[in-house]
Amino acid sequence: MVFRISGLQFLVLGFLALGFTLYVSADITIENQEMRLVIGDNARAVSLTHKASGEQLLAQGAPEPLFTLTQYRPYDNEIQLAYPARPITYPAKSVVQSGDRLLVRFEIVNYEAAVLLKVTDRYVGFQFDGLRHLTHPDRRIPKADEALFLQLPIRQRAHFGDWLNVMWDDRVAVNLLASDPYAQIDSEAREGYRLLRATAVDEVRAEKVGAALIVTSTNQLLDRIDEVENDFDLPRGVASRRSPEYRFSYFWTGDITPENADQQIAYARQGGFRTLVIYYLAFVRSAGHYPWRPEYPDGLEDLKRVVDKVKAAGLVPGLHFHYNKAHRHDPYVTPNPDPRLNLARIFTLAEPLDEQSTTVTVEEDPRGCPTREDWRLLKIGNEIISYTEYTPTRPFRFLGCKRAQLGTSVTRQAAGMKFGLLDVDEWPVFIRFDQRTSIQDEAATRLSSIYNQAGFRFAYFDGAEDVHEPYWFMVSWAQWRVYRQLNPRPLFAEGACKAHFSWHILSRGNAFDNFAPEVIKAQTRRFPADEAPRIAEDFTGMDFGWVAYPPPSAESTGMQPDMFEFVTSRAAAWDCPISVQFSLEKLERHPRTADNLEVLRRWEEVRARRWLTEEQKRQLRNLEQEHLLLVNEQNELELVPYQEIPNPPGGKQVRAFSFDRAGKRYIVYWHVSGDGFLELPARQGDLNLLEELGQPGTLAAAAGGIKIPVGKRRYLESSTLDQQALIKAFQAGRLVE
Repeated sequence: MVFRISGLQFLVLGFLALGFTLYVSADITIENQEMRLVIGDNARAVSLTHKASGEQLLAQGAPEPLFTLTQYRPYDNEIQLAYPARPITYPAKSVVQSGDRLLVRFEIVNYEAAVLLKVTDRYVGFQFDGLRHLTHPDRRIPKADEALFLQLPIRQRAHFGDWLNVMWDDRVAVNLLASDPYAQIDSEAREGYRLLRATAVDEVRAEKVGAALIVTSTNQLLDRIDEVENDFDLPRGVASRRSPEYRFSYFWTGDITPENADQQIAYARQGGFRTLVIYYLAFVRSAGHYPWRPEYPDGLEDLKRVVDKVKAAGLVPGLHFHYNKAHRHDPYVTPNPDPRLNLARIFTLAEPLDEQSTTVTVEEDPRGCPTREDWRLLKIGNEIISYTEYTPTRPFRFLGCKRAQLGTSVTRQAAGMKFGLLDVDEWPVFIRFDQRTSIQDEAATRLSSIYNQAGFRFAYFDGAEDVHEPYWFMVSWAQWRVYRQLNPRPLFAEGACKAHFSWHILSRGNAFDNFAPEVIKAQTRRFPADEAPRIAEDFTGMDFGWVAYPPPSAESTGMQPDMFEFVTSRAAAWDCPISVQFSLEKLERHPRTADNLEVLRRWEEVRARRWLTEEQKRQLRNLEQEHLLLVNEQNELELVPYQEIPNPPGGKQVRAFSFDRAGKRYIVYWHVSGDGFLELPARQGDLNLLEELGQPGTLAAAAGGIKIPVGKRRYLESSTLDQQALIKAFQAGRLVE
């Protein structure tokens, strides 16, 4: 690691040692084994080079300074008199180096910022170390709502990962990432380049906020991030992404009990799953205090027995939980609502509240408060009160109030009391926590005790978006407060929402909510398959689930083998897993469970064996061409493209697809919900029935043709008919129940 200091800078340091602050024009060079950053004395980046390639990484001549201060209005007296009360940004005008610190001065405002450097062989750390008022150091406290302590104009390259904040191609990567949970990491596109930024935000933490700059060969980027994670004791996101379990899809269950655990595990193994995830409401009644359900009379001991069975079957046990909010019926909410529940708005009682009051009169304008029924809740002391409407003019009133809601008690309150609008979750069975208080740590302690003692190894952070502002911080902060109490750390984790720091925690990104069978292919194209190439630019996979498991009904075909084939194959194209939300009742009721699980089993084998070639992955990324994974006559996996046959006999009751392989034409077909026969106008010599490839079935003669069973997945094979003739003969058939 090297600091290069010019002769002029030695002179500066001499004056500094004598207590003087002297600014002399000189460039600053900061370098390590892999990169060299040159900063001009005008606080602009002059050069950023990757040493191994000699490549210049900056957009030369970009006007943006490396540092700025933003105030939401001018705060110094002389400046607030001269400028309007609106946000104002002060660009840096000069910078000098003093040992391991950069000292920065700004236009207009007479502040000096200190940025602490940590230069290692593999990265350079920058930490915002606070402000000093130069005019009145003893009488005025300098304040910046936002202190941008590093901004680099990085030339556009082939890829940009906006979650990780990394610009890269197949040769070089430039990554500016947070070295703690408090730095706001962001970027902004410009013509031909992108500004990578690290900012300390006063609302979160005014100083001691850090980021790390990595410049390296792309194939070494994760190694460098791993060093940052270890040096700053961050969650080990790189190690998680490199774990052999990372690609495993999971069997999700929300109804597992000590009594049915063996059945559910058997189904999971039948589907080839290597991870089994338990939804927390299978064993507790609510988020917050996590009280045990009656199905688990021995509480944690019962859960440990279930998890031990999962492990004994060779599966990774996972836990899917809510963590940043409490159910309405949880002790955090009723009968005495916790003062650390979040309040979305604050009001002042303008008139006293007695036991009979049905109107709440307030000083503040209530416009913008929710009008939907389940969200209209006020927390006044230890009482929760619902309202039906409010007046938008003075006197401001909440009207139609119902007292003592959610099991709370009526209380009298004096005028002048401050109270709030309860922060009801978007899913209104929950009330959100105030993340500025200790309630999140307290709930995390209960949750982690269950996770740790039961022996879980995977975590799904559901409802991650359900926090208050600032979202860029609170999303990952709430996750971190739970994650750091999990021991051992999860092998991998997923979540419903992610901020920059979440990259280290949610190593498998996110899943999506369920899509109906009739639209699941279209929605997979629209959402998971659209996100996968983008999140791959962050060196991350994602979950192509959750896939629901509805059986066939009068309104729906239910989930069918081709639907699972499409979703799991598109996921495999990006080395991603899927997740399926099963229930024991639906598994047993669905007529095609065996076929569906066989599809999933084959693709899990693909993942475990890393069987796909890069060319096959490229083919699978064509979202308009569907593919079928076969087990061929040699008991080997074989991937073929196939096409759905429109207008099959039986209409929506039968699904069929055609494909070619090994010089023959095939149809794979099945009944969506039952069993029967198909009568086809074809000669017996033209068609072979196969239970599986290489496993002949039995054809029967019928009037004018042949009769074949239709129920589970089977195959028709022809070496004499061309594909068009085979499809035509199939479409001309008749379903006989």
